[in-house]
Amino acid sequence: MRAKELVFLLLLTFGALLVHGYHPWAEDAEIYLPGVERTLNPRLFPKGAEFFEPYTRLSLFHYLIAGSVRVTHLPLEWALFAWQLASIFLLLLACWRLSRKCFADRPAQWASVALVAALLTLPVAGTALYIFDQYVNPRNLAAFASIFALVEVLERKYVRAVVWLAFAAAMHPLMAAFAFSYAFLLVCIEKFNIGLAFLGAWFPVQFSFQRPSEAYQAAAQYHAFHYIQSWQWYEWLGIVGPVPIFWWFARMARRQQSLNLDLMCRALIVYDLVYFAAALIVSLPARFGSLARLQPLRSLHLLYILLLVFSGGFLGQHVLKKHFWRWAVLFLPLCAGMFFAQRSLFANSAHVEWPGAAPKNPWAQAFIWIRENTPADAMFALDPKHMSVAGEDAQGFRAIAQRSMLADALKDSGAVSMFPPLAEEWYRQVSAESDWRHFQAADLRSLGTKYGVGWVVLQQPGVPGLACPYQNSAVLVCRLD
Repeated sequence: MRAKELVFLLLLTFGALLVHGYHPWAEDAEIYLPGVERTLNPRLFPKGAEFFEPYTRLSLFHYLIAGSVRVTHLPLEWALFAWQLASIFLLLLACWRLSRKCFADRPAQWASVALVAALLTLPVAGTALYIFDQYVNPRNLAAFASIFALVEVLERKYVRAVVWLAFAAAMHPLMAAFAFSYAFLLVCIEKFNIGLAFLGAWFPVQFSFQRPSEAYQAAAQYHAFHYIQSWQWYEWLGIVGPVPIFWWFARMARRQQSLNLDLMCRALIVYDLVYFAAALIVSLPARFGSLARLQPLRSLHLLYILLLVFSGGFLGQHVLKKHFWRWAVLFLPLCAGMFFAQRSLFANSAHVEWPGAAPKNPWAQAFIWIRENTPADAMFALDPKHMSVAGEDAQGFRAIAQRSMLADALKDSGAVSMFPPLAEEWYRQVSAESDWRHFQAADLRSLGTKYGVGWVVLQQPGVPGLACPYQNSAVLVCRLD
């Protein structure tokens, strides 16, 4: 790579960060970061760790991030920021390498990368995924590794491809399995001109075919995107819509004798249809409810990245070319739209939550006070749906406060959907908090008696009869004496 190309990729990386924002403690960071924090400090989370620890048994993500903190001696928030920047850069680098395998024209190659950078936070159909999240997580790391692996497959450097896939699997086994299956399909179609062999690449996992328990079904309702029958019509279009697009791309690729692009597009049609069929099989019969946690339609994550790469390439080749004004007409409104969409999602937080900066969000401010002023073994209770409260901006309590809490309804239910043995305990805890909005001091103290809760986080104006050493415009932090 020449210095000019490296500089351009770095500019795209920082531009993508400014467009899409950075929220290190938000959304699924609540699932993944407590494992990192507990690796760095085993005294944390003496209770409730069962709702995030299963993820640490399936991934080496927490060891990687914690190890980087120990090696560099950086504070965790600075290490997370560095990993986010590195992940964006590596995804764009991987997409650039892939575009060079598919398009001969330089405008096409850079339009591919630019479109990915502009649409990083594009939702992927009805999967509840973005192309790339606004915080460090295993999916982000698996994403760039998967694209690098596909480049090595196209170059027939299969050992290198396996290394990249192994890294992806060490970060996120499910996303790596999708990348492996697609790579396997590429090889089968190229060497044998068949796609049926792909059916054998879908990873075998043993699941129960019994009807899920009531507790499991209660958790699953918070993750309706696992079940294709709950998708809206336009989300279904996100599954079948790419098929004619890839068919058209394959025809155009054959005309310009781009063998790699033709191969990848034909393989993506088979890939999409097979996982679509798998989603129908595991989602529709009630007795297969536990199979839905395989989430076959999360295969669309890889497909959408490739769709952006190929769409950008054709735009650059046939429309944008070397006309600067055309690039500006396309990308300036596109980036502005993505920026304002992210601002609306995180309206009460800074767009880029820079490491070391005081948080703007009042919930995050309270969580930081808790981290700095309460014992490491303190047990908290919050509204079980607090991450969906207006103004909370999906800020993760465990990730920021680094304290134990009773199970929540939104993120901990995700652990239940993946690990059904947790269902009964999760259901008991969430049921105990089900009337949270009407709780009085006696109800809160009953949580202390039953679950060892010593502290609560309440929305303003709180409830009478509690000592609350911290409060701000949104919440109070109160002791249960």
